[in-house]
Amino acid sequence: MLNSLSKGLGNLIRKLITGTTIDKVAVEETLRDMETILLQSDVDVNLTGELLANIRKKCLDEKIPPGLTLREHVLKVIYEELIRLLGEKPVGLLGKRKIMLVGLFGSGKTTTAGKLGKYFLKQGLKPVFIGLDYHRPAAADQIMQIGKQIGIPAYVEDNKDPYSTAKNALEKFAKNDVLIFDTAGRNALDIELADELKKLGEIIKPDEVVLVIPADLGKVAKQQSEEFHKLVGITGVIITKMDGTAKAGGALAATSTTGAKVKFIGVGEKIEDLELYDPTRFVSRLLGLGDLQTLLEKAKEVEIKKESVEKIAEGKFTLQDFYEQIEAMGKMGPLSQIANMIPGMGMMKLPEGMLEKQEGKLKSFKIIIQSMTKEEREYPEIINNKRIARIAKGSGRSEADVRELLTQYNQMKKLFKSMGGMKGLQRGALKNISKQFGFKF
Repeated sequence: MLNSLSKGLGNLIRKLITGTTIDKVAVEETLRDMETILLQSDVDVNLTGELLANIRKKCLDEKIPPGLTLREHVLKVIYEELIRLLGEKPVGLLGKRKIMLVGLFGSGKTTTAGKLGKYFLKQGLKPVFIGLDYHRPAAADQIMQIGKQIGIPAYVEDNKDPYSTAKNALEKFAKNDVLIFDTAGRNALDIELADELKKLGEIIKPDEVVLVIPADLGKVAKQQSEEFHKLVGITGVIITKMDGTAKAGGALAATSTTGAKVKFIGVGEKIEDLELYDPTRFVSRLLGLGDLQTLLEKAKEVEIKKESVEKIAEGKFTLQDFYEQIEAMGKMGPLSQIANMIPGMGMMKLPEGMLEKQEGKLKSFKIIIQSMTKEEREYPEIINNKRIARIAKGSGRSEADVRELLTQYNQMKKLFKSMGGMKGLQRGALKNISKQFGFKF
């Protein structure tokens, strides 16, 4: 997510933390670097100027709060000002409501409707999709397929009249908790689309009008947000395609200057890849400081067993435990995404492509473990050369791959044992991270 912006800011923070001296000259140099990073990420020039002016004033003109060094104060100010720029507080969608999704053609409205539906299902609510896009030939079929895939009713009409579809849906699904209306888009906000959205707004009387925009719009997102807001009164924004563009920083910053706040961000192609946009957590990840809270929530979602985690932390785990953790991590998302949530991990200088390579290895390890007997998984020490040859043949991997798995497994056991288990972790980096940077996580 936001790889170039995150990498740039992460390197900036690392340089600030590890630098030998921190004075006025070092602060000014940091601000110049920060300006370059933000502008390259398509953040508006005026917004960038305002942000840097605020940081400069607080760092150099105002008195440093008691208990903080200049270094800690600069870090804290950068952190807080980025949060202010990117939205300050999370503003998601909760409870029973009618939601009208709007946006231009290709913004990802229909896919986002599916992700929202899944989000409401997790809240224990009963959502329904209403397809009002009869301009794009495949739109009606797509919303029906998504509904079938995740077990949510989807409603479209053969007469291809968005107005009658909306009216009939309101009556038919009056008892449903959440009605998600997927409207049509165009290549531009023309008169025809404007009239259609206005009429639909009058019929539906939505509780929320949510603008769906792709992250690659960059700072142009500000103009689009304002135009749709004048037309139908936008109450929130969902930014899609956050995982594949360098311009997402611009889209986030631009929409945050309007009355319509970002509510969710799309971070992948899967139906589960929708995150509540929490600026505090988001900025922590951008700066390489991690997001432990979201990481724990994701772990809970995929039902990672506490006992298994404790066994691994104590260095007492078997290959079966190792296999279960690989499987659970696969459900949590790409390894690079998980790594960004681990405090301090984002500031480590990892070789290019290392995490992707490791992710491939983990998939290979999983296949190798599947080829082992139950006894071999529970007691890996019994695996000799003869067993290695059999496991390699059964998994379609080389004997070298099997040996690499066993080597990494043994190294991990030794590493965790040397760290002192769960108590050691609690005394170590995770506990000290907030104190080191002067933040409260």
